[in-house]
Amino acid sequence: MQKKTAAIEAARQRPPTWQALLKRAVPLAVAGAAIYVLFPAITKVLGAWPRLASLDPIWFTAAMAAEAASFTCNFGLQRLALRAKGWFAVVTAGLVGNSVTNSLPGGDAAGAAAQFRMLSTAGFDTDTAVGGLTAISLIGVAGLLGLPLFAAPAMIAGVRVSPNLAHAALIGLAGFVLFAGLGAVVLTTDRPLATAGRVAQMVWNWLTRGRHPVNGLDQRMLVDRDAIRTVLGEHWRKALLLTTGRLGFDYGCLLAALHATSSSPQPSLVLLAYAAAGILALLPITPGGLGIVEASLSSMLVLAGVHPANAVLATLAYRLASYWLPLVSGLPAYLLFRRQYGSAAERPAESGSHDAGGDHPGQSDR
Repeated sequence: MQKKTAAIEAARQRPPTWQALLKRAVPLAVAGAAIYVLFPAITKVLGAWPRLASLDPIWFTAAMAAEAASFTCNFGLQRLALRAKGWFAVVTAGLVGNSVTNSLPGGDAAGAAAQFRMLSTAGFDTDTAVGGLTAISLIGVAGLLGLPLFAAPAMIAGVRVSPNLAHAALIGLAGFVLFAGLGAVVLTTDRPLATAGRVAQMVWNWLTRGRHPVNGLDQRMLVDRDAIRTVLGEHWRKALLLTTGRLGFDYGCLLAALHATSSSPQPSLVLLAYAAAGILALLPITPGGLGIVEASLSSMLVLAGVHPANAVLATLAYRLASYWLPLVSGLPAYLLFRRQYGSAAERPAESGSHDAGGDHPGQSDR
C-alpha cells in the first residue's frame, strides 16, 4: 500500500516524460479505434433516447432508485474502508473519481489520483485511503468475476423456468446470496482459497507450457486476502453485505429497466448478460466501457428473449442510471467539495484526520 502511495505522489510531482506521454497516447488511440468500431452500437442505443418517454414511469423510477441504492452501498463501502463517520467527503470524492475514470480511456489511475487528492485535502491519511479503497476495489472485482459461476447453474435450472422477470429476480437473489456466503467462507478460511489458487496455477501453467511456470499463487492469494481483512478489520461482514448490495441493486436496476419495457426474458440469461457486461466494462479499452457495454448487453438481452427494440431501450435506461447520470454529477460534486474544503493548495491535508462529514473541516471523525 505504501509503495502505491509513493508512486502516486511521485507521479504527481515529476514532469511528464515522452515515455509517459506515449503511454497516455496509446490508450487514447486504442479507445478511439474501439469507439469508431462500436459507433453503430452507441448510436443505436443513444438513438432510442426519444423512446424513454414510452417507458413505464413507475418502473423507470424504480430503476433509478435501485441504482441510487447501489451507489449508496458503494459509498458505504468506501466510508467503511476509510473508517469515516461522515459522508460528504467520501461521496463527493467518489463521484469525482468515478467521473474522471469514466471520462478517460484507461482512466482508473487518473480517477484514483483525483479521489485520493480530494480525500487528502479533506483530512484523510493517504495510506489509509489507498489501502482501504484498493481493498474494496478488489472485493468488487471479485464479485463481478464470480457472478458467471452462479449464472451457470442458474442456466441449467432456468431451462424449466418460464420467461418472467420475477423469476429473473429470484435467480439473481439466489446468486447474490450464494456470492455472499462464498465470500464469507473465503474471508474466514484458508483451504478454499488456497485450493482455488493451486487449481488456477495448475491450469495456467498447463496453458502456458514452455514458459516460466507460476509458483506460489495460492500463498499470494492468501496474503492478499489477509491484507483485505486487515484493512477492513472487524467490519468485513458489513463490507461483504455492502458489496453484495451494490451488485444486487445494480442488477435490480437492469431488471426494473426491462420491466419498464414490458419484456419477459429468460431469467438465467439476464443474470449472465448482466455479469458479462459488468466484466467487459472493466476492460480499459473505452471510457467506462462505452460502446462495449451497449453492444454486449443489448445483444445478450436479445438472446435472452427480449425484443431487439426493447433490448436497446432497456440498455439505454440502465446506462442512463449507472453511467451517464453519475458521470455528469462529478462536476457539481467537485464544486461542492471545493466550497466546503477549498483546494489542496489552500488547505494542506492533516494526516490521520478523518472528517468527511462535510460540516466541520479538519475535525476528526473517529
